[in-house]
Amino acid sequence: MMRSCLALLLAWMLLLPGAQAGSCEGKFPNPVTDICWRCVLPLSIGSARIANIGGQSDIDNPGNPLCSCGGFPPKVGVSLGFWEPAVLAEVPRQPFCFPILGGVQMNTGGYKPTQHSRSTPTPAKPTSTAFYHAHHYTFPILYALGVVNDHPCLVQHSIDIGFMTEFDPSWNDPALSSWINPEAFLFANPASLAACAGDCVAASVDKPLPYTPWCAGCQGSLHPMQGFVPHHTGGIATSLLLTQRLQAKMHKVGVAWQYHGSDALCGPRPNLVMDRQAYKTQMLYPVPNTRKINGKCCQNLGESSILWGSGKEYPIKGEDFAYLLFRKRNCCMLF
Repeated sequence: MMRSCLALLLAWMLLLPGAQAGSCEGKFPNPVTDICWRCVLPLSIGSARIANIGGQSDIDNPGNPLCSCGGFPPKVGVSLGFWEPAVLAEVPRQPFCFPILGGVQMNTGGYKPTQHSRSTPTPAKPTSTAFYHAHHYTFPILYALGVVNDHPCLVQHSIDIGFMTEFDPSWNDPALSSWINPEAFLFANPASLAACAGDCVAASVDKPLPYTPWCAGCQGSLHPMQGFVPHHTGGIATSLLLTQRLQAKMHKVGVAWQYHGSDALCGPRPNLVMDRQAYKTQMLYPVPNTRKINGKCCQNLGESSILWGSGKEYPIKGEDFAYLLFRKRNCCMLF
């Protein structure tokens, strides 16, 4: 906890000199009142779920409750499963604005990246467009709070900013993004986009479809992986789409790894294609989504925001967004 506080204090000191009054809003989340802790559930031992308050969504766990990891003599343990709050994404209007750090803005020394923009519909172009930057954090809040000290199944890192799209030239250039992610050309057709409608229904009812990795459910398509959104219907839908794109991009470049499944019991493994079923999201800012709908206050990737999004966006102070991502974790708890 002390290491995390020192890291955040250093980040604050670096960012604060560039703050501009009224240009960047935000607040650091209260871990007691702003995080929906039941999203950690269900807990499992092998394939048996031993706790699931409110019917939280889950994916399959390793069937064998016993597991072993390498070494001599071999180490034997129990296969545990849970959802670890370990990643945070924010989508601000202003470049270098950090809502989750209290609304401070970095002093860039004159560097000016692409600015946020939103268009209004016209008779010639009836759809609205938007562009946002996004930030990716490592946010292992369970470890930072010291809930369980030195637990082998928790990522033991400090809270830190891992990626900023302001320094990524492909984030504001759809052509460059498509060349870096050539698979985008395969999915830029009506048939692939139509499949995302089915993915929207599946994500809202149960969980996203495993065989449509190019989709972002009700928010559209993951490709191209950049900050331009051709169909802007509101800040919540757009920020959810960019949160998914950013996390998919982190998998693509090897920053985010896979922590679930039988082959990840003894440690994470690289996975360049994000498994969308392995993440759940909870809004932290501007309004922490702790209101339970059907027993749940976190959503699948691609799930519709119609039921929970009302009142979560409002003018000026409520137009920047931050989401906590709960990542599925399977771990061999050694004896």
